[in-house]
Amino acid sequence: MKFKIYTTKESKSKEAISALGWCNNEEIYSCSDDHQLFRWTSTNREFMQVAKLPDDFNPTDLHWLLPKGAAANSSGAAGAKGSDTLLICSADGRFIILNKSARVERNVSAHNATIVSGRWSPDGAGLLTAGEDGIIKIWSRSGMLRSTVVQHEGQIRCARWAPNATAIVYCQGPFVAIKPLAANSKLTKWRAHDGLVLCIAWSNNTDMIASGGEDCRYKVWDTQGANIYTSVSDDYAITSLDFSPDGELLAVGGFNMLKLCHYSGWSHSINRFNQETVGSMFNIAWSADGTQITAGTSTGIILFGHIIERELRNRNLKAMTTGRKTITLQDIIARTTDTLDFSERVIKWELGYGHLVVATAHQVHIFNENYINTPIIIDGRTDIKIIVLGKKNFLLVDSTSIWIYTYTGRLHLNPRFPASQSQIPHLNSRCISLGLDTLAIRDYSDQSVIHVFDLLPSASRQEDPYTIQSKSPLVEIAVCRFGNPDDQYLVFIDVNRDLFITSVRSAPDYTIHKIGTQVCTVMWSSDTNILVGLHDSCYSVWYCPGEACTDPTLIALTTFTFDTSEFGKNITLENFEGANVTFRSSGAIFTVSVKAYCVILHKLFVDNSWERALKLCRLVQNQILWATLAAMASKRNQLEISEEAFSAALQIDKVNYLAYMKDLDQSSPEQMAENSIMNGRIQEAEIILLHNKKIHEAIRFCLRMHRWSRALEVARKHEVDLDLVLRERKKYLHALGREEYDPTYLQLQ
Repeated sequence: MKFKIYTTKESKSKEAISALGWCNNEEIYSCSDDHQLFRWTSTNREFMQVAKLPDDFNPTDLHWLLPKGAAANSSGAAGAKGSDTLLICSADGRFIILNKSARVERNVSAHNATIVSGRWSPDGAGLLTAGEDGIIKIWSRSGMLRSTVVQHEGQIRCARWAPNATAIVYCQGPFVAIKPLAANSKLTKWRAHDGLVLCIAWSNNTDMIASGGEDCRYKVWDTQGANIYTSVSDDYAITSLDFSPDGELLAVGGFNMLKLCHYSGWSHSINRFNQETVGSMFNIAWSADGTQITAGTSTGIILFGHIIERELRNRNLKAMTTGRKTITLQDIIARTTDTLDFSERVIKWELGYGHLVVATAHQVHIFNENYINTPIIIDGRTDIKIIVLGKKNFLLVDSTSIWIYTYTGRLHLNPRFPASQSQIPHLNSRCISLGLDTLAIRDYSDQSVIHVFDLLPSASRQEDPYTIQSKSPLVEIAVCRFGNPDDQYLVFIDVNRDLFITSVRSAPDYTIHKIGTQVCTVMWSSDTNILVGLHDSCYSVWYCPGEACTDPTLIALTTFTFDTSEFGKNITLENFEGANVTFRSSGAIFTVSVKAYCVILHKLFVDNSWERALKLCRLVQNQILWATLAAMASKRNQLEISEEAFSAALQIDKVNYLAYMKDLDQSSPEQMAENSIMNGRIQEAEIILLHNKKIHEAIRFCLRMHRWSRALEVARKHEVDLDLVLRERKKYLHALGREEYDPTYLQLQ
């Protein structure tokens, strides 16, 4: 992956380009010390003078207010949505707000020194200005002062908003600091570079912070100030950097140098302009769709660029962009290559399940690997920012809504949930997941809530989704992509990096189980219900997370953890196809395999081929395989197979319990209830007993489970075994050496 760079044929500015920014996906505005405001077109690099700034106004920063969804309009027509308000700051401490006609709406004297940064907030509700006088101020959209959030004696070089507009990061001398806007919140400050910090950026989705300094290095940090990546020293100072809108890429600029990096810091490619002196990159800006870049230089030249050689692989297919409007699709097995040309610029594209889905400026193209020459085209879909492919459907997210289509181009569902319209701009790939027949979306306003949609035809949850409530805010969710409709599971990671799982078919009373800790990211296999998760220095494979989650012993038996120190640092999880897991570390790709016999066992489980599954385990004689079979067989009430599997896995307590269950009448309420207990479905066991009028057994079950309040409630309701409940309660408290504390039991005393 690299930039294809174009430069202006000649410098249209006599001075350095002090400020520039994207108005929409096709137009760029720039200004310099010659007081001219130019508008450039990215496709043909033509320019036009828009306005003449006052002679005493020397611009230092420029930022367009682009409301969410403004990127959809790339026509460049006058009055385009989102290109209404332009903020320009100056060296004398003033900033001006211009409307779409380049008329000055506000002219505000904000600082006593040069304003080095002026930025609209992500929600467009206000703006910040940071000056060399050491002060950062927040202003309303109309230019009224709201607050002064930072006051220091030292000069501030750069300042940026947090993605959610709840904090501001700024650099001062060799330090980087984060100032939360909440009342009585503490400042987080750390020494970032050996020399002055010249530029900073804050990523949208990954929450990473990048900084560049006079020590000729750029670094990546988390929000606590921990160093994630430090680059090697370049020849010259790092003068500008910026994250792409989706947070996946980082552009870094210095003298005669432009580098394309992964968000974790390692470099995809580097452009050096040794043939001609371009100068230092003073500002770098990404277009709203994340496919183009522009940079202003110290010599007055403007660079234009777009990304090429972006590559995706899936099984036998490999796709690569070779131009703005061209993708090359290669079948590695058949040894065929097809060149796909589009009439518009390619914005987003994904490859998987034998299909290539490409979103251009105004269309979506669906290619089947067997019918490459006859794509299905969906018109009217603009500003696509997320594409997620599933086995049956694929998902699109644009600036206004979520759309689920079949691979035949038919609209399957347009899911909506409370306040979904306002949350669409905040969606990213970590908070939305498409499964086999399920869609899960994390709520943005309350990040501990997940909305679950059923994608089966005529399902009620298509219009009225269920919600899953977590105890802590969530950072990532993932729905499994394989299995029977009854074996669908959802995993999620909270802010404490704990991993939880629940069955999406257990609605509305979701039972949540914790199966892992210190997990950074997870991914389901495309062909089985095997889960892989990445930790700081290792990765774990859960071979049977859904069926084994109710029993911590089974989870431990069916989970393997492997060290990743040989991979290096900054590891990301790329793909999980079949039995192969792909990691990427500093650009290098590592492929590891999970146990192939477990993959076969999962497929036999889906087909209900129990005898073949048993033969496989007897052949291989592996403890993980036996434990996986035991968990699967227990869920499907295959007692004979469960008993042998638990015995081979040396789980003697469960073998004894299964022997007790087999002595009960076949398919009796008691046996069904005991099987539910073994699988962790406590509420279900009680319901089975009460529904079949087994009141005595239900009361004894509640006593076994120490559900004292429920046991007393059932006994009083049916007027049976009340003495037994009180007697057992007394024994329980005597064993603990405690006095009675439950009000309902105290009344009966």
